[in-house]
Amino acid sequence: MPISDWPEAERPREKLLSLGPGALSDAELLAIFLRTGVPGLSAVGLARNLVREYGGLRQLLQADRKRFCKTRGLGNAKYAQLQAVLELARRQLGENLVRSDALSNPADTRRYLTARLRDYPYEVFACLFLDSRHRLICYEELFRGTIDGASVHPREVICRALQHNAAAVILAHNHPSGIAEPSDADRRITRRLKDALGLVDIRVLDHVIIGDQTAASFAELGLL
Repeated sequence: MPISDWPEAERPREKLLSLGPGALSDAELLAIFLRTGVPGLSAVGLARNLVREYGGLRQLLQADRKRFCKTRGLGNAKYAQLQAVLELARRQLGENLVRSDALSNPADTRRYLTARLRDYPYEVFACLFLDSRHRLICYEELFRGTIDGASVHPREVICRALQHNAAAVILAHNHPSGIAEPSDADRRITRRLKDALGLVDIRVLDHVIIGDQTAASFAELGLL
């Protein structure tokens, strides 16, 4: 039965407009994105199959283009739409930091860094460059490594900070293992970067490690 023949209260779009997006299941939200189903399946039926096939909504959103486009009911157009939606969400989180003091909004900072870094299968080291009022100037991913680590060069971090005229930075990187606990290597590179940036009067306000479900803050752990 097509969705248009369902009772109005059960149609995903009408349900969202009436009750808000939080009232919808993963499959119902995905069905609104998909808009149409495939022969023999409504958009909701297709969405349920996709969530089941990929093992969850997050795995579907993380799928690379090759696998995504091979899936029945998907393709390059849907992949492009999905990437645009995900990037819009990241930029919206970034704008929240631009308008506010990053230190006074640690939850926004962590949400933004998690959206940017959590799903990489390899380690990525990034910086939030901040002005004298701790507002975001820009976010940059500076180094990428294997799943075991990334080579971080203090001279390049200093160079980028000076080019942005940054007064402070928040360092960040992900742990592909999913465990956010700082390692000895993390502590060492944090000390090196703090000392190096201090020579040019740029403060390191925090180093945030992004895991799968949690984020660890050097500042909160007393490690800075």
